[in-house]
Amino acid sequence: MPDIRVILTGDGSHSLLNAELDETYHSRHGAVQESEYVFIEQGLKFWLERNKQEQLTILEVGLGTALNAWLTLRVPAVAALQIRYFAIEKFPLVQEVWQQLNYATHDRPLYEKIHNLPWNTWQQVALHAALFKSENTLQQIELPDIHFDLIYYDAFAPNKQPDMWTVDMLQKVVLKLQTGGVFVTYCAKGQLKRDLRALGLEVESLPGPPGKREMIRAVKLKS
Repeated sequence: MPDIRVILTGDGSHSLLNAELDETYHSRHGAVQESEYVFIEQGLKFWLERNKQEQLTILEVGLGTALNAWLTLRVPAVAALQIRYFAIEKFPLVQEVWQQLNYATHDRPLYEKIHNLPWNTWQQVALHAALFKSENTLQQIELPDIHFDLIYYDAFAPNKQPDMWTVDMLQKVVLKLQTGGVFVTYCAKGQLKRDLRALGLEVESLPGPPGKREMIRAVKLKS
């Protein structure tokens, strides 16, 4: 397990610092506000506005603190859908770390259940939602035989973890994205935009969360 330390971010919510990479799990300007803006507002709610399906399948690359998963399951419109949430995380947090995080003070049981469920098997996390936490790397994993409507790409930044942002890794997840599916990330690198376009996605640069100029959202145009 890497050297992980709890830090306080600008909106009063906790994040973690990976001391070996000298990289935080979230923006220092605010962990919760970043996740809510990037992944919930610009990813999940964007998909919900464009689709009237009864099911939603999500792939998260980088489960981390489970903040994105918890925020997703608490969106009221999501409760009316059948959810399959597949998350990849090579280094699961130990209980003594995640229990320190000050998320979910008003819905702590759900947050703790996400962390406490067994790894590497589908588990019911709520009446309407099944969760699979894969203790693996994106490089090594064989993704399940399903296609995803929404991808949260939440790996560490390209300058800290460049092997997560190669064309091969992007192609691996994009191949599993439904036509019309949405890829969303906090990253706004020009090379990422070019690579996603080359993989057949329509790429949009959006204003970023506090402290960040831009972010990326992309939609798959065809299989």
